[in-house]
Amino acid sequence: LIETGTHFIVCEMAGFAPDVPADAPRIHFRLETLGTLLADLRLRGVTQICMAGVIKRPKVDPAAIDAATAPLVGRISAAMAKGDDGTLREFIAIFEEAGMAVVGAIDIKPDLLPPSGILTRHAPTADHLLEAVLGDEELANMTRADLGQACVISNGVVVEREDDAGTDAMLARTRASGGMLFKAPKLGQERRADLPTIGPQTAQGAAKAGLNGIVIEAEGVMVLDLAQVVGILDENHMFLWVRPRETT
Repeated sequence: LIETGTHFIVCEMAGFAPDVPADAPRIHFRLETLGTLLADLRLRGVTQICMAGVIKRPKVDPAAIDAATAPLVGRISAAMAKGDDGTLREFIAIFEEAGMAVVGAIDIKPDLLPPSGILTRHAPTADHLLEAVLGDEELANMTRADLGQACVISNGVVVEREDDAGTDAMLARTRASGGMLFKAPKLGQERRADLPTIGPQTAQGAAKAGLNGIVIEAEGVMVLDLAQVVGILDENHMFLWVRPRETT
């Protein structure tokens, strides 16, 4: 999603159609033509870029790389060989070098970050408080691997970890008797892109997985349609705990 003046244009990478109104102005592009996209955006007077949505690492076709993108191939290849955060930092640098500021979704829409506290009728138990501490420890492991921002903890054990398939896929393969989904940014993560997100589908997935609730980091995880998320969790006697990150 890019901004030129007060107008927005959706930049849609091939294979990853965003859920936006059909009449929204769009530019379709491939990773192999990123250099051409950057030139086009400069001609349109674009000044800001907001990276949003879910995109998995695409398979690159060397034959499709155009002349404007060829000088970037080495950097793109090296970036994609890194973890998630390393990859995003390199792409942000490429956009900034092209003269465009990268802004976070929460800078445009701050209310995507919910208030701290327990936002549902049901609250976590003492056991869940201990499991949240285990979630902090697992987050440190995910930071070192630079992969994943979520895990499932049940009966005091991490039973699932998020991978490239994402949180919803992790929940779909989870069958637990209690426990929680724990989600937070990696330590030191670049927060202008890939900030963790949950939404109604996440709440439904957590319910189907047999979990007691969801714990997300305060000021670190966006919630899409908070009212609907809370409604789904309330209906399933589950909790949503927006928890400040432990600092000790």
